[in-house]
Amino acid sequence: MSTDPNGPVYYEGFYHLFYQYNPKGATWGNIVWGHSVSKDLVNWEVLEPAIHPSKWFDIKGTWSGSITIVPGKGPVILYTGLNHNGTQLQNYALPRDSSDPYLREWVKPDDNPIVIPDYTMNGSAFRDPTTAWFSKDGLWRMIVGSQRDDVGIAYLYRSRDFKKWVKGKHPIHSRVSTGMWECPDLFPVSLTQGLESDDIGSNNTHVLKVSLDLKRYDYYTLGTYDPKKERYVPDGQSPDGWDGLRYDYGNFYASKTFFDYKKNRRILWGWANESDTIFDDMLKGWAGLQAIPRTVLLDSSKKQLLFWPVEEIESLRSDSIGMNSLEVKTGQRFEVEGITPAQADVEVTFEIGSLEKAETFDPSFKFKPLELCMRKGSNVTGGVGPFGLITLATPDLEEYTPVFFRVFKDPSTRKPKILMCSDARASSLKQDEGPRREEKMYKPSFAGFVDTDLHKGRIALRSLIDHSVVESFGALGKTVITSRVYPVKAIKKNAHLYVFNNGTQTVTVESLNAWSMKSPLKMH
Repeated sequence: MSTDPNGPVYYEGFYHLFYQYNPKGATWGNIVWGHSVSKDLVNWEVLEPAIHPSKWFDIKGTWSGSITIVPGKGPVILYTGLNHNGTQLQNYALPRDSSDPYLREWVKPDDNPIVIPDYTMNGSAFRDPTTAWFSKDGLWRMIVGSQRDDVGIAYLYRSRDFKKWVKGKHPIHSRVSTGMWECPDLFPVSLTQGLESDDIGSNNTHVLKVSLDLKRYDYYTLGTYDPKKERYVPDGQSPDGWDGLRYDYGNFYASKTFFDYKKNRRILWGWANESDTIFDDMLKGWAGLQAIPRTVLLDSSKKQLLFWPVEEIESLRSDSIGMNSLEVKTGQRFEVEGITPAQADVEVTFEIGSLEKAETFDPSFKFKPLELCMRKGSNVTGGVGPFGLITLATPDLEEYTPVFFRVFKDPSTRKPKILMCSDARASSLKQDEGPRREEKMYKPSFAGFVDTDLHKGRIALRSLIDHSVVESFGALGKTVITSRVYPVKAIKKNAHLYVFNNGTQTVTVESLNAWSMKSPLKMH
């Protein structure tokens, strides 16, 4: 079970990815830190788990955390351990041999734990320490996620020697009615390249991301971190809470970024959690996977982030096909042939022309993209849209997963309002119910709005399709949706890929490029 990505880091020529992993089965439990290494973020070698429950301070679990490169110490793991009472404690581990580029063995010193919850805190909701950053005052700082009643909290801790940590006078940030904040992440971001975590005290824009345990999705705000006050303040351009901006509007949770010193970029990892039943996970023998790593940049508007698959993934491209200037009229769909649709990379730019036929946007749906997508699915005729891709489909559309746009006119702003959907409701003919009546496959619609002005009437879509997962990037990464799907007919050579339009206005495929994707190497 590969769940939360932990401690991603670039060290001595290798990318390291650790992750929550159950070596004894495909369900939650027996959690250790799985460990894999790569030279290129594509081809991975699986190593022995790095840490597992073995001490009084982590005997009930070695949970999520981070890695910080500390001068004189090398990589240091910060992680959450559970004691016999279920209290969550923050611990550290060191490589037995920091000169080993594989970092195969780790030691948990006896002076653990380094942080324990005090009497004012919820000891059963206190976890997932971040990568630490070094400040000009000579102190290291990190944050830990928590909860008090319904308030989500990120506590700040500081240390001079990376062993003795002291809690700040107040949380770095908190928010009512958000519940437990898991896997917090705080980092600086720029328009053109990644920034090191130590740049966090400069005048850069900052990102605070938290994973909401109640509904299992990640949201973020942009804002400012004040190193003197030890406070993070959102800029207020987007909601801070359930309606906030999200890294990904689909199956994507417990994400973690790191700064890649090799290429000066910030890379995001996220867990693409299952939608299948637990029973079927056990039959498969595995559950959960890591989404394709993504670069993170600040959008030119400075109102949101941009996400894009790392460039290395393009090394898997093989057979290709291209289309240009293809008109798609109402009710038409055209097949994309000549590639392997079940394992493909597709980039398409649509030209929509005018917005005369676009539907008027109802302001009551401002924070309800999911409900809007469910009401106006890929088969519900609109004005401008729905149009996009139909992935993992049978020719009769008995099974299919559409990824599409629908464009509205927003009378309040006089700008287009663009809905992006990835709809798994018809993705599988598999029985909804498992052996236990309460156990059902999850086949949801996912949706988000795309904040773009349709430059010259164009909008782009990229989808990475890989058998049971479809990762889609709208408008060059402004909105991202990952769907987990489990077709029974539209598999392998029987899967098909189409472009379609069910809007009354003709849409033109200005350009489409699609590639078959080779499988990466798996080394053991």
